[in-house]
Amino acid sequence: MTIVPVSLGARSYDVRIESGLLDRAGEALVPYASGRPFLVVTDEHVAAAQWPRLDTALRRAGLAAELVTLPAGEATKSWPHLEALTDRMIAHGIERRDHVIALGGGVIGDLVGFAAAIVKRGCAFIQIPTTLLAQVDSSVGGKTAINSRAGKNLLGAFHQPSLVLIDPETLDTLGAREVRAGYAEVVKYGLIDDVAFFEWCEANGPALLAGDPDARAYAIARSVAAKAAIVAQDERETSGRRALLNLGHTFGHALEAETGFSDRLLHGEGVAAGMALAFSYSLRRGECSGQDAGRVVAHLRAAGLPASLRDAGVDAPGARLVDHMLHDKKMSGGTLPFLLARGIGQTYLAKDVDLADVAAFLDEVRG
Repeated sequence: MTIVPVSLGARSYDVRIESGLLDRAGEALVPYASGRPFLVVTDEHVAAAQWPRLDTALRRAGLAAELVTLPAGEATKSWPHLEALTDRMIAHGIERRDHVIALGGGVIGDLVGFAAAIVKRGCAFIQIPTTLLAQVDSSVGGKTAINSRAGKNLLGAFHQPSLVLIDPETLDTLGAREVRAGYAEVVKYGLIDDVAFFEWCEANGPALLAGDPDARAYAIARSVAAKAAIVAQDERETSGRRALLNLGHTFGHALEAETGFSDRLLHGEGVAAGMALAFSYSLRRGECSGQDAGRVVAHLRAAGLPASLRDAGVDAPGARLVDHMLHDKKMSGGTLPFLLARGIGQTYLAKDVDLADVAAFLDEVRG
């Protein structure tokens, strides 16, 4: 087992990574039991694929659980489902010391974490992520949220889990598209500040996407360690360090908004296209070499990910995409900082970006 600590003082917790861990999850969860059944929240797809394993593991450890199954998809991160879940938690008799378990991908983790943050002013929760994207990114760091009509993740709270259990074997039940979408977040860590890891991705990405267990385990552990280090330095994104984790997200969220936060463009696909756009825009500003920008685009496309507006299926005017960006959480004083790059492994937060110039750039690459 690989154990990655997330060091946050009284809010510290471990991320445990091991193949087959879901089948032994009961042993790990015994210290978190309160004497009443756990409430396990999942979606309909994960319920069919993974709940039987977790249920068996809990029973083997003498633990009981009640299952809440929600619809799969980004639309579940919404007020109606948040209200239904919080009502269910209260009816279950959740107390602050109790732990709700989020079993699923980023949608379930974000929704359950936000519900846990607000029920009785905060109860505990545990993440058991079952998608690559959730395992390498959203399950770690305590960002929880739902979407609003205005944009993605605009309603939420920082609320750290008590434990994260990652079993790479759960990826075996995912479709290739969902694995590719999660891989975009793996590549992101190399692009932020780790050239060697990006080179590893170039060499080993095909094996990871093909299901190689060693490649997957290594990528998950390295990604989690990178995120844990950044979160420990800047838990609530106050210094700007944690903002680096949003590489590709400003462009990507605009693309997701334009496609209706639907299966037309998965979150990881939006991030991939967004990272390619961030490097292309950095090239336009004279800050990044064409060689590095081209390398990023080539690798994303080789992985089967979108690396342009056209790849993402978006044909909207630049001004409309910029309008989506105006709801970005990083807006401060009427300006929007952008994550740009001076090269691979050299991401930085630019605070001098003119949104009219961004709109013009998007119109150029749209053509």
